[in-house]
Amino acid sequence: MSYTDENGPVLAADGQPLKRSLAIALRRQKIRALLLISPLLIFVLFTFLFPIASMLFRSVENDIVAEILPETVIALETWDGQAGVLPDEAVYAAFAGDIQRAAKAKVHTRVGLRLNYEKSGIASLFKKTARKAKKWDLEADAPFKDKLIATHKGWGDVEIWRTLQTHSSRYTSGYFLNAVDMRKTPSGPEFQPEDRQILIKLFERTLIMSLMITVACIALGYPVAWLLANLPMRQANLLMILVLLPFWTSLLVRTSAWKVMLQQQGVINDLLVALGMIEETGRLVMINNQFGTIVAMTHILLPFMILPMYSVMQTIPPTYLRAAKSLGATNWTAFWRVYFPQSVPGIGAGSILVFILAIGYYITPEIVGGNKGVFISNRIAYHIFQSMNWGLAAALGTILLVAVLILYWAYDKIVGIDNVKLGG
Repeated sequence: MSYTDENGPVLAADGQPLKRSLAIALRRQKIRALLLISPLLIFVLFTFLFPIASMLFRSVENDIVAEILPETVIALETWDGQAGVLPDEAVYAAFAGDIQRAAKAKVHTRVGLRLNYEKSGIASLFKKTARKAKKWDLEADAPFKDKLIATHKGWGDVEIWRTLQTHSSRYTSGYFLNAVDMRKTPSGPEFQPEDRQILIKLFERTLIMSLMITVACIALGYPVAWLLANLPMRQANLLMILVLLPFWTSLLVRTSAWKVMLQQQGVINDLLVALGMIEETGRLVMINNQFGTIVAMTHILLPFMILPMYSVMQTIPPTYLRAAKSLGATNWTAFWRVYFPQSVPGIGAGSILVFILAIGYYITPEIVGGNKGVFISNRIAYHIFQSMNWGLAAALGTILLVAVLILYWAYDKIVGIDNVKLGG
């Protein structure tokens, strides 16, 4: 209830101005809504945004050398690595102190491993030096230049010191350069040797195979989605059960089943031999290659294509086709000119979903892909679990994320993301 003072604003029942009362009520409503969705926001923050932010930071973080060898990093700032002359005694003395403290704290292996990513052999160099450095008296055993070179001839190599100087900054672009088959050197970025240029090829393979899997899912899923949308309810429900059936089994089980079926002594080859279509000595190689990865992943991702297309097709009124035919259109013309354009949003939604899932798949390419059918995600896993090069893994993951965002942006510009829907 409200009333108007003859000489003032409209008042609410509590005597406050109505405009102010409405603003307070609206603010309380927004706060209640925010409190209701706050658990979801916190969940997304900790499980999605924080991991991505951590990945982005780790891809440029490089504080290991600066933290473990602080005196050496400071001493190397005045050394000209391009002159081709070894550092002076001050640098060696600073390094002797740093490596002794690192050895006693048992962190020398960390800096050795970090620099070993850039130049092989440095990890063993640090391990051997650290074992002897524990026994040194930093005052009585000076000078350390000859002592370190006698400990390991690597300390008489200018390239070792140049590598240490180049990668001593707290932040680096080196991981991103490594991710595109380049490396950071004292003279600037350079391409890796040809026998080590594999990451660009893996990115290309990942994008091309993901696109092939998406196209295969469209070709196989469109007829199934059309049947689901147009069959009588009883048959459509049975077909939907068959579409959803793969979700009832583990992804690992489904992938392993394809490995059994596709191998040279597997079910498919045995059937082809029994039918006389191939010779016993000419069994097909369908596993540990790109073909095996595409077949297995198409089967696994097919439901993710069928369901969005089905949800859109279900909203297309069948009277449109009948109207087109009544106007003289053939079955094909009615489908192509009337039905198909209305189903394109479902194809778009399914394509985005399948492509993004495919580009980051790991377990299926690992099991059935061999060396020729693996994706960039398998290389990321290798650097996380085996080489322990988390910086390079983070850089690869960041590039993959950027590539997906660029493709998403391009799709929005060409097709329009507003045209992508799941029905309704």
